[in-house]
Amino acid sequence: MTTVTIYQNKNGTYKGFELSGHAGYAKSGADIVCAAISMLTTNTINSIETFTDDFFSYEENEETGYMKLMLDENASDKSQLLISSMVLGLSQLEKSYRKYVRLKNKEV
Repeated sequence: MTTVTIYQNKNGTYKGFELSGHAGYAKSGADIVCAAISMLTTNTINSIETFTDDFFSYEENEETGYMKLMLDENASDKSQLLISSMVLGLSQLEKSYRKYVRLKNKEV
């Protein structure tokens, strides 16, 4: 199962996100759930990098299925919208594949 933790402050502002684990829906290379999670999160990271001037930290380990992005303190509304869009996609994925992906929120 892939667990996605969404980090927000007490006002609901997105601060980042973290993924851990492999979905386990199918074998590597055929796992559509893993591919969907990867596409949503990678596109969000690439979009923040391309369409904003925001700074962020990023870590990844493909073997363990770990990925973490944390936004700088002064992240733009554009980054907020991009992460919100990612969360929407992940929420819809979780509804269809509860056994393979779990979304949770954490206040930071």
